[in-house]
Amino acid sequence: MGMISKRIKSKCIAAGALVGVLVAGCALGPDFHTPDAPKVEQYSSALEHPSENRSADGPELKQGGRIPDQWWRVYGSKKLDELIQQGMQQSPTLAAARATLRAAQEDYASQSGTILYPTADGSIRTDRQKLSGASFGQNGDFIYSLHTASVSVSYAFDPFGGGRRYLESLRAQVDYQGFQMEAAKLTLAANIVTTAISEASLRGQWQAASDIVNSRREQLKIVERQSAIGVVTDADVLSQRTALAQAETALPPLEKQLAQTKHQLSVLVGRFPGERSGSNHVDETPAMPAFELAGLHLPASLPVSLPSELVHQRPDIRAAEAQLHQASALIGLATANLYPSLKITAGFGRQAVQFSNLLTGPASGIWSIGSNVLQPLFHGGELSAKRRQALASFDAARAQYQQTVLLAFRDVADVLLALQSDARGLKLQLKAESLARQTQALVQHQFDLGAASFLILLNAQQQYRQSHIGVVQARATLLADSAALFQAMGGGWWQRDDAYRPVAGNADFFRAWTGSAQTEKNHGQE
Repeated sequence: MGMISKRIKSKCIAAGALVGVLVAGCALGPDFHTPDAPKVEQYSSALEHPSENRSADGPELKQGGRIPDQWWRVYGSKKLDELIQQGMQQSPTLAAARATLRAAQEDYASQSGTILYPTADGSIRTDRQKLSGASFGQNGDFIYSLHTASVSVSYAFDPFGGGRRYLESLRAQVDYQGFQMEAAKLTLAANIVTTAISEASLRGQWQAASDIVNSRREQLKIVERQSAIGVVTDADVLSQRTALAQAETALPPLEKQLAQTKHQLSVLVGRFPGERSGSNHVDETPAMPAFELAGLHLPASLPVSLPSELVHQRPDIRAAEAQLHQASALIGLATANLYPSLKITAGFGRQAVQFSNLLTGPASGIWSIGSNVLQPLFHGGELSAKRRQALASFDAARAQYQQTVLLAFRDVADVLLALQSDARGLKLQLKAESLARQTQALVQHQFDLGAASFLILLNAQQQYRQSHIGVVQARATLLADSAALFQAMGGGWWQRDDAYRPVAGNADFFRAWTGSAQTEKNHGQE
């Protein structure tokens, strides 16, 4: 008896272990690990040492500096801050990104409900039937109603982790859309900043070009008066008129570019280009601000993240990593499909000829229980080919991730090089402007003493204004470079309280998803 009881006990333990394996199971395929950061110490060998990159008008680059989440505030423009806030609230691009993220979250929630938990359905059915009495050796027909109330439960076990790998791929898709949303926010802020800088540059160039035209007109008046008294020839007058006409041709292109830039800025913040402010007293729209370079301050220093940190900060790299994670999970799904699957179903209910007897009264109880084990035998090589396809897709995603990292490092290297080069260019433009200013002051002094003609003075003024246009363009270029650097570094999005953060576990995902979905809903209603 003791030996028999031991055998029974061992069989029960084995059966219990088998049930545990069927319920808990294992997850076939590779477990995803975040790729290591590139082992590089600098972004480009062509760059100077950051400590040496300090020119008279260029910002200092600080290695390992903290990137603020609202980095655009470094320009000290309240108008720019308010415009970016409008864009974050009204941009259709961001609204689409948020909606796409919510759709991916809902897709994950719907699929996880059927994979992780049993499904239960209740039904009430009424059948009206007619039977021939001949079947029972009687005359006449039997007509009756049959009412059935039942509950059915089914559960698909996941012994090889195919369902969990599929959920893992959907969770990675959620991460991808989350990082795409962060990338959209960063791109929108950078586009607004650079467009505002472009507007300020064009406005400054237009003002300088207008001053040149006015100077040419004054010069033409003097030449015409001199021609009237015979001091200069008609050829000199014609030459001055030609110079004035050439100067006036610079204004229409600048006016067109300025108007188009304001149109672009309006669309970026979710407004129509022709929208006017204060159209009524009920809903007044704030007017689009006018930007000038004097209102945009170049930061004295700019933070530069370490190369090892860049892959964790750029949202496009994180999105590519999520795609790599998804491809890795799909390998496990394709592998699990090669193995058996088990599904258990059960049902319980009551049948009665009177509907009122379904819950109480005379009724017949019915129940059923069943299982289904499916083992793929022959599919013409389909399942093996799909696994090889998943492996190839993973290789493609890995190569795409590597390419994204390479392009990100190139972006940073290009921006850093542009900052250094454009800072030197601005320094040279400022030097040229200073010399032109000194020349103008000297000629002005000579003119006051009667040693220089007014034409010489006007030429000196024109040279100064022309050099001033070069300074305006160079300063705007350097401002745009600084914005490009913040964008290339990721824009500090990870420091925001409402920033998207990936969640590893299923239970944690539901808690985080509920909070993030509510946050996005509230944000969209602001």
